[in-house]
Amino acid sequence: MFKNQPKGLFALALANTGERFGYYTMLAVFALFLRANFGLEPEAAGQIYAGFLACVYFLPIVGGIIADKIGYGRCVTMGILIMFVGYVCLAIPLGGDGLAMGTMIFALLLISFGTGLFKGNLQVMVGNLFNEPQYADRRDAAFSLFYMAINIGAMFAPTAAVKIMIWAQDYMGVSVNDSYHFAFMVACASLVLSIIIYYATRPWFKHVENSVKQAAASGKAVEELTPEQTKKRIIALCLVYAVVIFFWMAFHQNGLTLTFFANEFVDPCITGVQTMAFDIMNLVLLVVIVYGLFGLFQSEKTQGKVISGSAIVAAAAILLYKYTQISPEGISISAPIFQQFNPFYVVALTPVSMAIFGALARKGKEPSAPRKIAYGMVVAAAAYLLMAICSIGLATPNEQELARLADGGDLVNANVLIATYLILTFGELLLSPMGISFVTKVAPPKYQGMMMGGWFVATAIGNYLVSVGSDLWGDIPLWGVWSVFIGVCGIAAIFMFSMMKKLEDATK
Repeated sequence: MFKNQPKGLFALALANTGERFGYYTMLAVFALFLRANFGLEPEAAGQIYAGFLACVYFLPIVGGIIADKIGYGRCVTMGILIMFVGYVCLAIPLGGDGLAMGTMIFALLLISFGTGLFKGNLQVMVGNLFNEPQYADRRDAAFSLFYMAINIGAMFAPTAAVKIMIWAQDYMGVSVNDSYHFAFMVACASLVLSIIIYYATRPWFKHVENSVKQAAASGKAVEELTPEQTKKRIIALCLVYAVVIFFWMAFHQNGLTLTFFANEFVDPCITGVQTMAFDIMNLVLLVVIVYGLFGLFQSEKTQGKVISGSAIVAAAAILLYKYTQISPEGISISAPIFQQFNPFYVVALTPVSMAIFGALARKGKEPSAPRKIAYGMVVAAAAYLLMAICSIGLATPNEQELARLADGGDLVNANVLIATYLILTFGELLLSPMGISFVTKVAPPKYQGMMMGGWFVATAIGNYLVSVGSDLWGDIPLWGVWSVFIGVCGIAAIFMFSMMKKLEDATK
C-alpha cells in the first residue's frame, strides 16, 4: 500500500494532517459554540456555520489563481501564517457581545483566506509529484493515502475538543462558554506543527513548488494542449463540480443537522460494549488491527509478518482487557464526539478500498474516477435513507425541545448515527479522493491551481447549501428533512451517469 510512492507524498500528507487536526478540532464544537456563546437560534447559527464553510472552500480558487503566478509553495507558507493569526483571534475569550462577534467574524475571514492559499495548492503539489512517468499509475492510490492522512488528524479532533473543554472547566475553573476557546487554541498549536513538518521535509518536494509559469520561465519543458483539448477538459471538470456540490451539501450535515440530531434525539447514556466505541484509543487499536492484517498478508519478509502479527495480538489483548473494565454505570456522551466516526472509518477503510480497487485494476475492471464519483452519490443517498427510516415516528425538532423540558422526549440509540456515518464514509471514499485525483489529472497544466480551486468552489457552494438543513430544522418531520438529501444525491447520481461517456473521454 505504501510501497513505491514518492517521499514527497508522505511529507505533504503529514503537513496537511497537522493543519486538518486543528481545523476539525475547531469545527467539531463551532456550531454549538455559536449557540452557547452568542445565544443564536439554529437558523442563525447554521447561516454563520455554512457561510464559514463556503468561504473556506470558495477562496482556494483565489489562492489557485495567485499560485499559478507566484508558485504553490509560497502560497502554502503564506496560508499557514494567515490561518495561525485567525485561530489566535478565535482563541481569545471576549464573551458574547458585539466586539466578540466582530472579532470572531474577522478570525473566520483570516482562517478562510489562509485555507484558500494552503489547501488547494498543497494538493496541486501532491498531484505534480505524479507527473513523473515512474509514478503516473499510482495517482489514485496516492490520493487515497493522502486523504487518509487528512482524516487521521480529523479522527482525533472531536476527542481533543471535548477533552480540552472538560479539562478547562475542571482544572482551570472556566465557564462552559469560555472553555470553547481552549479548543480553538489547539488549532493554533497544530499549525505550528504543520509548518515545522513542511520545512523539515521540504527537500523531498521542493521540485513541485513552482507553478507552470515559473517552470516555463526557467526553461523547463511544459505540456501544451490545443484549445480544443483544453476546452474538453474544462467542460468535464465543470460537470464533476456540478455534481459534487450536492454531495457536500449532504455530507457536511455532519457538523450541523446530524450534530443537532445527536444533541437532541440520541440517548446520551451509553452502556455495555457500546461504550468502547466512544473511546478514541479503542478506535486506534482497531485501526492497528486492520493495518496489521494487511501487513500480515502483504509483507514479503518474515520479519514484516512477525511485526504485523505481534501488533494484532497486542491490540486485541488491550481491547479485551478494556472490555473487562467496562463500568456497569456506563458513560454519558456529548454530541460533538460522533464526528470522530467518519474520520475513523476513512482511516480504517482506506486500505480495504485500495485493496478492492487494486484487485479490480489487475483484472482490468477498475471503475473510472467519474464512475466512482457517481457510485459515491448513490451511497450518500443510502445513508440518508437509513436516517429517514429510523426517524419515522419521532417528534419534530420543535416538539422534541418541548418534550425534553417535560419528560426527555423520545431518544434513539447511538448506533443509528454510527451506522449512518459508516455509510456516508463509503460514499466519501468513492467521491472525494477520486475527485481530487481526477482534477489533478485532467486540469490543463497552465490552470492547475485555478482548476483545483474550482473543485473547492463547488465544495463551497455545497457547504453553503448545508444551511438548508438548519432551515428545515423546526416543524418539519425528521424523515422529511433527510428525504431532501436523499433526493439531491439521487438526482446528482443520475446526472453523473448520463454524462459518463463525456467524462471518461476527457481522461484519455
